[in-house]
Amino acid sequence: MLLALLILAPLLSTSYEVKTPPLDTPWTYTAGTDPWPEYPRPQQVRDRWQSLNGIWSWRNGAADELNGPVPTGNLGTDVLVPSCLESGLSGVMANNTGNGTILHSWYQTTFNVTEDWQGENILINFGAVDYQATVFVNGQQVVQHTGGYLRFWADITSAVKVGQSNELVVFVFDPTDSEPYVVPIGKQTLNPSHIFYTPCTGIWQQVFIEPVPADHIEWIDLDGDMNGQVNITVHSANNSSSSVTVKVWADDGQVAATGTGSSDSPIVFEVANPKLWSPESPTLYNITVTLGNDTVATYTGFRTVGKGMVNGMMRPLLNGEFLFTFGPLDQGFWPDGIYTPPNYEAMVFDLKTLKSLGMNMIRKHIKVEMDLFYHACDTMGFWVIQDQPALNIQNGAEPNSTQQDVFNSQLFELVEKHRSFPSICTWVIYNEGWGQVGAPELYLAPMVRSLDPTRLIDATTGWNWHGAGDYVDNHHYSEPQCGTPFYSIASSPYDPNYIGFQGEFGGIGNNVSIDHLWNVQQAINGINQTYELDATVEIWNYRAHLILDELRQQTEMFACSGAVWTQTTDVEGEVNGFLTYDRRILRPNITQWQSDIYALYQAAADRGGRIIISTCL
Repeated sequence: MLLALLILAPLLSTSYEVKTPPLDTPWTYTAGTDPWPEYPRPQQVRDRWQSLNGIWSWRNGAADELNGPVPTGNLGTDVLVPSCLESGLSGVMANNTGNGTILHSWYQTTFNVTEDWQGENILINFGAVDYQATVFVNGQQVVQHTGGYLRFWADITSAVKVGQSNELVVFVFDPTDSEPYVVPIGKQTLNPSHIFYTPCTGIWQQVFIEPVPADHIEWIDLDGDMNGQVNITVHSANNSSSSVTVKVWADDGQVAATGTGSSDSPIVFEVANPKLWSPESPTLYNITVTLGNDTVATYTGFRTVGKGMVNGMMRPLLNGEFLFTFGPLDQGFWPDGIYTPPNYEAMVFDLKTLKSLGMNMIRKHIKVEMDLFYHACDTMGFWVIQDQPALNIQNGAEPNSTQQDVFNSQLFELVEKHRSFPSICTWVIYNEGWGQVGAPELYLAPMVRSLDPTRLIDATTGWNWHGAGDYVDNHHYSEPQCGTPFYSIASSPYDPNYIGFQGEFGGIGNNVSIDHLWNVQQAINGINQTYELDATVEIWNYRAHLILDELRQQTEMFACSGAVWTQTTDVEGEVNGFLTYDRRILRPNITQWQSDIYALYQAAADRGGRIIISTCL
């Protein structure tokens, strides 16, 4: 009898409901079962599309199942897509509900393709699946993609039945930091402890389908500079050298400029006297791109990122002027969704909070977000420092040549798929030497530069610096050591040929009551590992004022060009956020922080920087 029950178990359907996570947010129980209805790809918008987000079925899998028959029908457990299997929002909450570590998974859903899509090619798009996804449509494998942070797509026309129900099945393999695997995982770990957190497994970004002509726009590389030059390459699905027309639209609805050329080759033309993009004035221009019968909407911001000497100091430049950048280390973790915010409103809540304090920069810390995040940064005005997700280091492993090649290829794919977002202004290759064996950045930085010469490169933020990239980047808690003639042993001394930068500092903490903490005992036990714990929020603000004033003095006296405060929110056992992990408590005294941040900008202006009018909403 017991054997019969075990055999039948996968067939017994478990209906979806939000699992109660160790901590929730104001949006946890309002996310619903039709999540993320927003168009997922703001830089390549088509009028016709169909979201496949919602309730799918799921079951645990095994490594050898990928070589066998593809399962069909309901898999037994309802799961919310997109979400991390470890999250409460997923309805599974792996690791916290007795179902153990999820290395292999099967996902299943069905979708219909309407008759009006007949005769067109059908594309399926995935925002991100952690870590390796093998996708089947009606039993036919259509794509396999490796890498947990990057979007991918496939033409599924040959597998689709128009006007009928179609079955979509995805097999996911996610080793995280289990031995012997060494893959880019960022802050994820199967054994969370203090600065390493609950992992994310599975389909954690949006899924959608769309009809396109056979010869269609596959992706776009787009840059607009401070002189009004538009440089765009429209990649066609067939590498067809087809005729392309690009129109840039002004605010009044008139065409500001038109460029023509061929697909798969750069098209360069100019917009006269453009309004420039900057954090305090994030002007964007709408653009339409037409290739044959395919037309998509996109956008750009006209700005030029570079570096140069200003009053004898090497500085980061935006539109030819020294811009002092200040903002948080942004982990992008959520107690209810882990990697996936519960909805768009929640995601931009963090950004609006940072903007209201006067910040003009975000360091996206060893995680890559959904495209809608970068679009929000483009729209709201943030200088984004984008990290490449780090290789796992928790088990002391070092990458072999094959694993290093995987890291390299995912770094290059990150750059290629995100280089059109105006807000991304700096690429980070390595964080604090994690997974950095020897000095691979000496060849990686030039390769990134060749892929994208329009941005700065922070080759090694923290330490293990060997002269690559554009920055000398110091990490020091709690006080800064930014472009100074003094430094801690772990960090590199300032070199006047590079930009002096404080890649991490602050990190001061303030504990809160259990109803605002990640209620996992191991995380609570790690709170005392915080760099500094302040007894009250008033003391926390007092300490922050002193630390920020020290940064101001270093900006006045030395070569400090920007700084990253740790961090946007608390995360699990870390209690050093501007916001608690549940986003319900804001620690900063708003008036004080606005004043202290403005003082930083003013100190930089006195050294030849641009005057910041206002970065607050």
